[in-house]
Amino acid sequence: MTSSLLEQDQKTSRFKDWFLAGIKPGDSQVHHQDAWWRVMCLTGVDYFSTLGYQPGIAFLAAGLLSPLATLILVLVTLFGALPTYCVVARESPNGQGSVAMLEKMLPGWQGKTLVLFLLGFAATAFIITITLSAADATAHIIENPIFPPEWHSERIPVTLFLLALLGALFLKGFQEAIGLSFFIVCAYLGLSACILVHGIFHIATHPNLIANWQTALFREYPSPFMMVGIAMLLFPKLALGLSGFETGVAVMPLVKGDPTDTPENPQGRIRNARKLLIVAGLIMSVYLVLSSIVTTLLIPAPLFQEGGAANGRALAYLAHTNLGHIFGTIYDISTILILWFAGASAIAGLLSLVPKYLPRFGMAPSWSAAIRPLVVFFTSVAFGVTILFKADVDAQAAAYATGVLVLITSAAVAATISIWPKHPALRPFFVLITFIFVYTTFANMSERPEGVHIALFFISAILIASVLSRAIRSTELRIENVHLDEKATAFIEAALENGMGEVRLLPHRHGMKDFRQKEHRSRFVHSIQKEEGDFIFLEAELSDSSEFFHELLEVRGCEESGYPVLRCSSPAIPNAIAAIALYIRDRYGKSPHIYFSWAEGHPIAHTLRYIFLGEGETAMVAREILRGVEPDERKRPIIHVG
Repeated sequence: MTSSLLEQDQKTSRFKDWFLAGIKPGDSQVHHQDAWWRVMCLTGVDYFSTLGYQPGIAFLAAGLLSPLATLILVLVTLFGALPTYCVVARESPNGQGSVAMLEKMLPGWQGKTLVLFLLGFAATAFIITITLSAADATAHIIENPIFPPEWHSERIPVTLFLLALLGALFLKGFQEAIGLSFFIVCAYLGLSACILVHGIFHIATHPNLIANWQTALFREYPSPFMMVGIAMLLFPKLALGLSGFETGVAVMPLVKGDPTDTPENPQGRIRNARKLLIVAGLIMSVYLVLSSIVTTLLIPAPLFQEGGAANGRALAYLAHTNLGHIFGTIYDISTILILWFAGASAIAGLLSLVPKYLPRFGMAPSWSAAIRPLVVFFTSVAFGVTILFKADVDAQAAAYATGVLVLITSAAVAATISIWPKHPALRPFFVLITFIFVYTTFANMSERPEGVHIALFFISAILIASVLSRAIRSTELRIENVHLDEKATAFIEAALENGMGEVRLLPHRHGMKDFRQKEHRSRFVHSIQKEEGDFIFLEAELSDSSEFFHELLEVRGCEESGYPVLRCSSPAIPNAIAAIALYIRDRYGKSPHIYFSWAEGHPIAHTLRYIFLGEGETAMVAREILRGVEPDERKRPIIHVG
């Protein structure tokens, strides 16, 4: 019986270690790395899968102008989004993207607040990518003639099943996700190329198709300038064809660099990530232009409309019509697979972004630093969104576009600011790119405001959860290491040798010079006689209170008016005091005494000041921090308050 229980405990422990790998600061968080062209397939399942619906979107938006409107989209991709994200890749090689770049430009809570807003839009884009793509894959499954009509009412269960499979794959690991994405992308692009080559050949051997299209085009738009102008105005409606770049940067940690790369200077990874972005952009540009030409010239306009045979599946329609139902069915399967797996790149993006920000801000539970609990959490959120929107693709499209365009716009702004002092000649070019994306974003929002509403829901949820998490985690120690310089160490050792061998720390507000008055009052309040030993004043200066963790607390010793003073700088005063007290106890085997005075003011006001400003009722919070670290009261540094 005992052996069975022990074996069960070992299994539970192994599962816990596997599931929570990465949660401890010392745990390795290095992801599986692979060649850039294989990682490109992981991001490409999102980017390339838009071929399934982009030609139809382009025709519904632009009609006969679809090829020209798509060409403008391609030009913006190659000369706008691509240069922007090449700059972003250089400035944030660890996958933080434009969010990290903008955070560095705004200090303190301003930067943190901006990050939370951008993470809200990123969550919108990535979560909706997961749910929308799975819902679209479901639509291709249940609307296929092979499946019985009764399946039309099973849209939600089928979508949830696809999401569960995707989550299970990521619980297994990134290596499996990258390997599967490679085969899916190769199959899909290869089959799509067959459709496009056949379509181009058919057009080339039937010149009347081009002549009829030109006649109809000039009948509707007499001037070429009018065509270009209208196609440019229609660009915001085609902007979903830009999706995938933010994910391409977010998965940079998965890209294998050079053996000589260092964490501070990963030049090989940056170079290979740029290859990923450029090659993906070029491939997609060719496919977008060819698909718009082929579908516009070969598919009758009524079939693009809602309920038409080519609605949302223009290339699949051509596959069945021109290459037979066997090939068409194979192509349907490849489309279903890439749409289902498009969520993989979004999950990879979320797993890259979230652990780098929210845990560091103290705005997420500690388990969010581990990958597998996050996979379960994101899959659960995707379940909720799918049920809420009833697995309806159209209902989620506006939120998807809003999230994608806001992230691209933020990247353009960050890239412009980054190149401004370094490359004056490039300033007009990047300003123009930023203007294009700002215009596109606001045009999309004004036309489909429901996307903003959904994004604001995600932002609100992140803000509320962040504040609650920061409050709950406020009594964590949050300081990993403490270092005392030579003079500070001498003060501690002198206190242990003199008097009664006690270390008496007296917290003192930084910048105040009332050392004598503070000593006299503390001796009176706490009944400490001169022969019992001297106080060591402890001054903790407040640094950036928006930071949560502090890797190394440097403590300097100095003398002020003849009094020994320990000085340090920390984002939270009580945490610094608690960390120094624990360091002294652990190094010298003697628990120090810390003497506080009660702070004046309302307790709730002090609590809020501590959560957001790092100071407040220091005595109470310091005691709670010490109590959390050391449950045994006999071993805990001693707090005195008077």
